[in-house]
Amino acid sequence: MPLRFDSVIFDLDGTLWDATAAITKAFQAAKNSVDYIENDVTLADVQAVTGQPYTVVYERLFPKLPADKLDEYRALCAHHELSAAEVHGGAPYPGLEAALRYLLNQGYRLFIVSNCQLGYVEAFFKHTGLGHFFEGHQCFGTRLLPKSENIREIIAEYHLEAPVYVGDTPGDLAASQQAGVPFIFATYGFGQLSEAEAPLRINQPGDLEKLL
Repeated sequence: MPLRFDSVIFDLDGTLWDATAAITKAFQAAKNSVDYIENDVTLADVQAVTGQPYTVVYERLFPKLPADKLDEYRALCAHHELSAAEVHGGAPYPGLEAALRYLLNQGYRLFIVSNCQLGYVEAFFKHTGLGHFFEGHQCFGTRLLPKSENIREIIAEYHLEAPVYVGDTPGDLAASQQAGVPFIFATYGFGQLSEAEAPLRINQPGDLEKLL
């Protein structure tokens, strides 16, 4: 039996696209421009922290860096990351555009709430050309608020009455619960959740047509 909501709020990385290859190159380019990062940044490193708040990513990848160096390196990565996202981008998950079009045709209003830096959602829009599907978006980089607060902000700003959040990590589930919003788990992303934890789930974006 299809579920009825008035809107769908999406996570970005691991839910709409996978840009970890491009982001890894950006982090490595930043690493090569300084002399205080010893180890290369690998794809596995980036995938392990994808979905975390933007500042937390660097604290987990480089826990031994002094604060001033961490801030400097984060700024370098931010520049390289936005460029990589816009120019090289990521791979939208198969069937995404068709799924978004279906949802709009069914009357759903579509949004993005991500833990990314400021400008990253816009880079996603520019690279993929999918921006016209989304009515609004919010991210961690705007005011450094947790995802749950940004979900609440979207709900309040756009007067949503029955939203659902689609994400791919335990953090997304927790944010949804804190915001009081039902959750759909994207199993194809970067996190793992049991069916008991997240009974509503999709194995590809097109599965939203069955649920919604």
